[in-house]
Amino acid sequence: MSDILVAEGVGKKFGGFVALKEVSVRFARDKLAAIIGPNGAGKSTFFNVISGAFPASSGRVSFEGHDITGLPPHEYARRGIAKSFQITNVFPQLSAHENVRVAAQMQKTRYNLWTPRAAIRELIEEADQLLERVGIAGKRHAVARDLAHGEQRCLEIAMALACKPRLLLLDEPTAGMSPEETVKMMDLIVWLAAERTVILVEHKMKLVMGICQQLVVLHHGELLAQGTPDDIRANDEVRRVYLGQGKH
Repeated sequence: MSDILVAEGVGKKFGGFVALKEVSVRFARDKLAAIIGPNGAGKSTFFNVISGAFPASSGRVSFEGHDITGLPPHEYARRGIAKSFQITNVFPQLSAHENVRVAAQMQKTRYNLWTPRAAIRELIEEADQLLERVGIAGKRHAVARDLAHGEQRCLEIAMALACKPRLLLLDEPTAGMSPEETVKMMDLIVWLAAERTVILVEHKMKLVMGICQQLVVLHHGELLAQGTPDDIRANDEVRRVYLGQGKH
């Protein structure tokens, strides 16, 4: 199956406000894709719908050929979908290592109150490996709230990876980051995408043009364009929407 996630005619209303209008997108398996668009385009709303955080008002979402529309968020994780939101979602009072270990333990011993000592050793080793993979092994003992913003985002990704996802969803992973942190995060995302499908939301078009195989452009809650970076560069409507937005 070439497509891992498919949105068909997805719409979302908040009261009388239409945030999404019949958006249909197919995301290819084992590719790095980005959902882009100017501020207010509906990117985060679409992300929240396909990640299960918001129920769709219309349409359907399927993952690996199975309808997941309306499933509770924990079902998404169970099926192999992990997500990282724009606002970091970590346990601020726990250390970096404890955060990842808790995430890993939830996958392995969710219904087991008495974890064998050998299993605890495995969890410790897994947490260490994940911190190493996202580049913050040196912050193992640091309390999460004391980490720099970029480090907190890396920690959250390590927690998501503890779920062993086949699909990783990232909402504006570079939001609030310095240029140096942004470069490190984009390098990490490329590396992660070599092993799984990654879909990220981003409003800085230039940031994703050089690394993504698939781009989806939203504007005013509607699908404006989708295709390869070359397709998007050549699209007159996309250029019109982004005209004058030099920082993007």
